[in-house]
Amino acid sequence: MAKNVLIIGAGGVAQVVAHKVAQNAKEFGTLHIASRTPSKADKIIASIREKGHEVEFTAHGLDAMDSKAVADLIRKIDAGIVINVGSAFINMTVLQGCIETGAAYLDTAIHEDPAKICETPPWYANYEWKRREDCEKAGVTAILGAGFDPGVVNAYARLAEDEYFDKIDSIDIVDINAGSHGRYFATNFDPEINFREFTGTVYSWQGGEWRQNKMFEVGREWDLPVVGKRTAYLSGHDEVHSLSARYPQADVRFWMGFGDHYINVFTVLKNLGLLSEQPVKTAEGLEVVPLKVVKAVLPDPASLAPDYEGKTCIGDLVKGTLNGKPGEVFIYNVADHKDAYNEVGSQGISYTAGVPPVAAAILVARGIWDVKKMVNVEDMPARPFLELLGELGLPTRVIDATGDHPL
Repeated sequence: MAKNVLIIGAGGVAQVVAHKVAQNAKEFGTLHIASRTPSKADKIIASIREKGHEVEFTAHGLDAMDSKAVADLIRKIDAGIVINVGSAFINMTVLQGCIETGAAYLDTAIHEDPAKICETPPWYANYEWKRREDCEKAGVTAILGAGFDPGVVNAYARLAEDEYFDKIDSIDIVDINAGSHGRYFATNFDPEINFREFTGTVYSWQGGEWRQNKMFEVGREWDLPVVGKRTAYLSGHDEVHSLSARYPQADVRFWMGFGDHYINVFTVLKNLGLLSEQPVKTAEGLEVVPLKVVKAVLPDPASLAPDYEGKTCIGDLVKGTLNGKPGEVFIYNVADHKDAYNEVGSQGISYTAGVPPVAAAILVARGIWDVKKMVNVEDMPARPFLELLGELGLPTRVIDATGDHPL
């Protein structure tokens, strides 16, 4: 029997997920989307109708911070798969709702506690991994970090393990957005989550231990396909925390591209205290959280889509040995902002994050990834996932000893 799908969230990534689920409706049962603001969910459904997809899609209001409310909605609509693309603050309550009801759980980012920034690594061990036993006891499939990074880049590492090396020495994940949205300053996804990633300590896994750096302290130039030479900086990121557990002998680093303008604005905001998550009082006695004020005045990331142009390049440079001989492989994807907007009405960053959880949901629906326990993407065979992603609009390319070619 086809599984009903519940999408939680109504931002730019949720829009991509909803469109892709609608495009592949034959893989599922009834389709649902829930948000704290139901009008946002209604707007996404309307955009799907505008593209000519005449599928059954229902919007619901939901406070996803309430695990009982999540479980009640799952039972009401008999959801078999829950795709969580809401704020990273709701992961644990949504996961708990799935454990209580038996629905499969998928997310695209690691859980965050709103009151904490930059906790001790590995971050997954602080929250999600504590529910592993509960998932297995309940027979619940929970696939963590099934976006692009984390997600697809984890599968790239697993592909290197499966098909290129018997020992992996290093994994360098590189994320370059060479697009332009034409605004003075904006973030490509939730500003609150975006800034929280970069205000704390940068953790990387090197030499068998956690190394610490400051943001923008370590940078290097990368020469990548299509986007060319770009400077990327060592950054803390979700996938480092799970990949370091699977490949403890390897150095695992995440590099993100930033322009000088972004760094300058970010530095000013941080130095002024405007990126703090701690409340302050104004002279009038109003209590405000500076980071939330900054979020309120910046453009909604979803609003960037119509004017976004250019491409992204995200990939893994993996080095290792096969039969004692050293080698390297670069596994990557290039996505186009304008193509993403034309297809689903979102910019390329949302597109790359939103297509992968739909591919994972299809694999769960088909039984291929319905493993009845908690896993990260690298714990699963990579090729079925990556091949399906290619069919859905995110093809993988590989640069190896034979040249640059499709997967």
